[in-house]
Amino acid sequence: MLGRWQGHLTFFYFLDRHIKNMNSNVQLSFSISFSASSRYLPSRYDKKLLILLVQLTLDIETYLPVQTTPMMLLDVNGYNIRYLRYPNGGSSRKEILVLLHGIGASADRWSYVSPTLSKYYQLIIPDIVGFGYSDKPTVEYTMDFFVSFFEDFLRELKVERLSIIGSSFGGYLATEFTARNPKNVDKLILAAPAGAMRTSTRTLDQYIMAALYPTYENTKRAFKDMANEPSVVSEETVRDFMNRMRLPNAKYAFMSTLLAMRDSQSLSKSLSKIDVPTLLIWGENDRMIPLAYSKEYTEISMSNLTVIDNCGHTPFVEKPEEFNNIVLKFLKG
Repeated sequence: MLGRWQGHLTFFYFLDRHIKNMNSNVQLSFSISFSASSRYLPSRYDKKLLILLVQLTLDIETYLPVQTTPMMLLDVNGYNIRYLRYPNGGSSRKEILVLLHGIGASADRWSYVSPTLSKYYQLIIPDIVGFGYSDKPTVEYTMDFFVSFFEDFLRELKVERLSIIGSSFGGYLATEFTARNPKNVDKLILAAPAGAMRTSTRTLDQYIMAALYPTYENTKRAFKDMANEPSVVSEETVRDFMNRMRLPNAKYAFMSTLLAMRDSQSLSKSLSKIDVPTLLIWGENDRMIPLAYSKEYTEISMSNLTVIDNCGHTPFVEKPEEFNNIVLKFLKG
């Protein structure tokens, strides 16, 4: 029995400039959301087939880059999870490095740093359940739920040892996972991790507004305020966030996760349990999760804090070369 399930897939097709009647390269981005029930599924069909098409949005974007990273789908406890996987580019190193994005983001947020990091490590970058183009089930998005999901995700991929880079919410998830699975983690890197704030900031308020009302103006304003230098905010980033927040259950997953982070009381206990080498990276001018909140994370016994000058909440987007240099030095050390 298939039961009721939901999936979100994004298919990227690239049309060459030589196609008749087209003057330039065009990428067609199909966002498909579907829902299927066992009563609609003939027994001769594979359950991975698209059964009932509910919504099809065709969006022609001439500015989007070509999708060249291997995009994969994995069934994790009945949820379709989209992830990117980079084999290490010719390096003899076999270590696995998993990158975890922030709330409301996706695996593509790491695109500025992943090509370089993939030269040295096998990269796995998921759309965490509830975000990106992975399934967004109607569940309570607690930290326990996310940790269990991440454990099962790694188990499905047969990953036993890894290092993790987590940004914002992804940093909080990486922290909780490491506290519960310290023997599986070699090194931990947290970029402005969430979890320590008990009150909001103006920048976070704007981001929440963009998530609930994903207009072009709201989204661009939120991302510009998040960055130290507004010019780093690309049109692709704005459009992709708008598209994803309009997917079924995206707003629900966002708000449920936000409430779970606010109400969680486990962070201080988790920090005391972590005894793996940990690097904290913070932007000097982070207005989303200000630098002052790094103090609680320095309670990790083997932690060191690096502050990047003239940088906001996303150093891997705003200062990718500097971010990579800091990360690689730590991982190789």
